[in-house]
Amino acid sequence: MRSRFFALMALLAFAFPVLADPPMTSLKIEVKTYTEKPIDRASVIVKFSPGRNYVKLGKRTHTAWQMKTNQEGVAKIPPLPQGNILIQVIAKGYQTFGQTFEVNEAERTIEVKLNAPQPQVSAH
Repeated sequence: MRSRFFALMALLAFAFPVLADPPMTSLKIEVKTYTEKPIDRASVIVKFSPGRNYVKLGKRTHTAWQMKTNQEGVAKIPPLPQGNILIQVIAKGYQTFGQTFEVNEAERTIEVKLNAPQPQVSAH
């Protein structure tokens, strides 16, 4: 009986770290032009979707935010789980930006530089 108790306690000790919440990160996104001028009111979309959450019996974890930059061109994202994060930036008068970043730090600042629109090219 005593060995079963210790076996159960050992199993629970190993199970709790797996059931714990994943490490979180605070993300700050700075949107600028290539001449280092901040772009205000740019739409910033952040999506995190790494896979399955074993605490919720395999249910997918979807986390997404959409916000605008302030006058300094900065968008602060609430804490989100660490992992691969897709960042999309849309600003009027600039090319759309989209890239996946791997975030493994407790705090991270990502600088995004937007291009001016390029002339249209026709293949005809």
